[in-house]
Amino acid sequence: MARIRIWIDPQHADGTVCEHKITPSGKPRDPESGCTGRARYQVMCSEHGRVGEPHGLRVLTESAQSAHRDSHKAALTPATR
Repeated sequence: MARIRIWIDPQHADGTVCEHKITPSGKPRDPESGCTGRARYQVMCSEHGRVGEPHGLRVLTESAQSAHRDSHKAALTPATR
């Protein structure tokens, strides 16, 4: 069985992944990088792709990440009689 990964992608406004170093406000540390800043966060699953809607705050995305991880765990739990 393949390992399932669930992670949070920081994204620019156009949906591309933001891997730049940023300030606490979400703006790029290096103004020459061409980064527009982080606009949202998206939960991603190696099995399902995008999970739910993107959120503007990472803390809101973390609960969606945990819920999706729990749904995978529940699917693997055998039923008891």
